[in-house]
Amino acid sequence: MSGASAAPLRGGAGNPRATPVSPFVLKAVAGLLLLVLWEFVVRTLAPGYVARPSGIARVFSSVITDAQFLAAAGATLGAVAQGLVVSLLAGTAVGFLMGRAAVAEHGLRYYVNSLFATPMVAILPLVTLWFGYNADARFAVVVFAAFFSVVVNACDGARSVPPEYLEVSQAFRARPLSTLIDVVFPSSLPYLLAGARLAAGRALVGAVVAEFFISIPGLGYYLLYNSRTFKHNEAFVAVIMLVAVGVGFEALINWLTRRYLPWSRRD
Repeated sequence: MSGASAAPLRGGAGNPRATPVSPFVLKAVAGLLLLVLWEFVVRTLAPGYVARPSGIARVFSSVITDAQFLAAAGATLGAVAQGLVVSLLAGTAVGFLMGRAAVAEHGLRYYVNSLFATPMVAILPLVTLWFGYNADARFAVVVFAAFFSVVVNACDGARSVPPEYLEVSQAFRARPLSTLIDVVFPSSLPYLLAGARLAAGRALVGAVVAEFFISIPGLGYYLLYNSRTFKHNEAFVAVIMLVAVGVGFEALINWLTRRYLPWSRRD
């Protein structure tokens, strides 16, 4: 048996998942191939009005500078932002109450879980009866879609506070409000960010679905109208905008986690 230790493998040779090409290059090549395939299939098999990459690129700049499109984007994103603020504040308060008070959790957990699992499409007819066919109904749907995601995660975060943190707080005779702000809230931040990530996606979907159903100005109605008038390239620009907002919010949450909560990062 040799006394010399084996040299470590370089270049990931011992890892069956290692690749000699950068992951970014692989993603770019895969995306380019998908675009080429999409263009080829549409040109070969689909009618001329069906969206294809070259058509989307041709109308993209004119659409994103169009006043009607900008007004629609502002209406949708404004409703989503307002609904998220309300959901984050109210959902965090209710979630912390459930997480720190057993009576509140036993009384509310069943209803919160049930409403969280309820499809938002199912409540749209009721929302329109209560609020009318206007922006208030869209706002209500956004809040409904986002609120329960925040409640569930805030409750789990408040329950997951390490007992030693609470024991130290009690040893220093901290008041309940101080314990909540200085101990429970910081410890629950990873859960709150996870809830915000989930709530943002659901809120965006809720706003678009409400605009489909209620037919009020917004990206959802813009997409629906252009699809029905065979302007699929213009409609797909709205889809790209929605995707960009969702990906941007996801990137923001990831940056906040890396910047301020490095101890909670996932591998």
